Amino acid sequence: MQKIVPHLWFDKEAKEAAEFYVSVFPHSKITHFSQLHNTPSGDVDMVSFELSGNPFMAISAGPLFKFNEAISFVVNCKDQAEIDYYWEKLSAVSESEQCGWLKDKYGVSWQIVPEDMNTMMANGTPEQMARLTAAFLPMKKFDVAALKKAYEG
Repeated sequence: MQKIVPHLWFDKEAKEAAEFYVSVFPHSKITHFSQLHNTPSGDVDMVSFELSGNPFMAISAGPLFKFNEAISFVVNCKDQAEIDYYWEKLSAVSESEQCGWLKDKYGVSWQIVPEDMNTMMANGTPEQMARLTAAFLPMKKFDVAALKKAYEG
């Protein structure tokens, strides 16, 4: 069992959201679904699922809490095609797009980033980092070729 598992609170869409997410990410599945009855939130749906082999849990327990950008999930992508795929599948709130971040139709925030970004950020000189930052700040969806060109100067 994984020690830390993200748990998402939905108003009433936990099962629907889990089904959507497993349709987007390869090697994903619903692992368990159950209901709790007579809770302070009424009847509550609980769902466990895996996204690309990573465990998640979700609950439908009413409108008490809402998602915000303080928490997001990073999706490391091998190339532009993979970035484009996840962006097209997940982005639902265009005004929330910025610097590789997007918001899906359930209000969950995702960061869709190239794998190379981690290497560039960790190993760049101050000049490379300045060029990279200047390139990605105005972007919505990351453009891998433009990021590499900025990094390389």
